[in-house]
Amino acid sequence: MPSSSSDITMSLTRAERTIIMSMWGKISAQADIIGTETLERLFASYPQTKTYFPHFDLHPGSAHLRSHGSKVVAAVGDAVKNIDNIASALSKLSELHAYILRVDPVNFKLLSHCLLVTVASHFPADFTADAHAAWDKFLSVVSSVLTEKYR
Repeated sequence: MPSSSSDITMSLTRAERTIIMSMWGKISAQADIIGTETLERLFASYPQTKTYFPHFDLHPGSAHLRSHGSKVVAAVGDAVKNIDNIASALSKLSELHAYILRVDPVNFKLLSHCLLVTVASHFPADFTADAHAAWDKFLSVVSSVLTEKYR
């Protein structure tokens, strides 16, 4: 039987939660930059994802990228702040992407990967092997929760 998102959330250890929450302060202080760079990396690495943004100026540093990048990082922040109930925190976002925007769920994994790389490049001293594992696991939970409405 597949795990529910709450089961997945429960799989984050106390140590992983501590890493996520402690690094979040640094990440959120640079939310604009990290969000913009994450989207730039996504569109450069996976150009097919641009199809969801036909009305955006996708040039590096554009106002559209900065604005949407901030929204992406804010959503991750909601997940961090509600780490014990990520599914509830992201439920409306999941519905929006599944029912209205009709985003292919694989894109959440691609975006998560780009965010992981961006965080690693901005905080190399903090991005230990344990931090990498914790963030990878956390972002997998976020991706899973965001695809919940597709099931």
